Amino acid sequence: MNATTQTIFLVDDDKDFRESMQWLLNSAGYSVRAFSSAVEFLDVYEGDEGCLLLDVRMPEMNGLDLQQRLQERGLPLPILLMSGHADIATAVEAMKAGAIDFIEKPFDDSTLMARIDQALALAVQRFAHFHAQQTLQQRYTSLSVREKEVMEQVVAGLANREIADQLGISPKTVEVHRARVMSKMRADSLPQLVNMAAQL
Repeated sequence: MNATTQTIFLVDDDKDFRESMQWLLNSAGYSVRAFSSAVEFLDVYEGDEGCLLLDVRMPEMNGLDLQQRLQERGLPLPILLMSGHADIATAVEAMKAGAIDFIEKPFDDSTLMARIDQALALAVQRFAHFHAQQTLQQRYTSLSVREKEVMEQVVAGLANREIADQLGISPKTVEVHRARVMSKMRADSLPQLVNMAAQL
């Protein structure tokens, strides 16, 4: 039994396959949400943690197109692509575009579940990084224009007096802005602030 709060998002236009796959995965203890099309999935997906089990060939929008849409939105959802008509070119394209695996139908249930478990483990890492990046970006956005200018100079290694000369303000004012930057960014040290800046 797989105890997890993560969701497997299953997208396949084949109703019989979708229903049997949903039953299989639910029976194994996975939380599953099934969709008949990529468009239907995109309409309701709000960034929940899990992985995407995605058929390549579907009407309206195929699996590779959906994969590209998710990448454009910066969403970290690991993708397992499936196809009953797999070809090497499609598999290579999918992997280059960021899919973590390409599975040919029909597949062995235990092999599929092992790959899903790998995808869900990867999702934990990806979503943790994604949320950390969002938090960091929100902190940076909370800085005033002047605080951002001071932060840029501090990260570049300039002393308060040099920053004051560059920005035409007093060293005391630089100190105040610098303290606010450290507080708003929740940086405990200059090296930590430099590391944060490198991630922005």
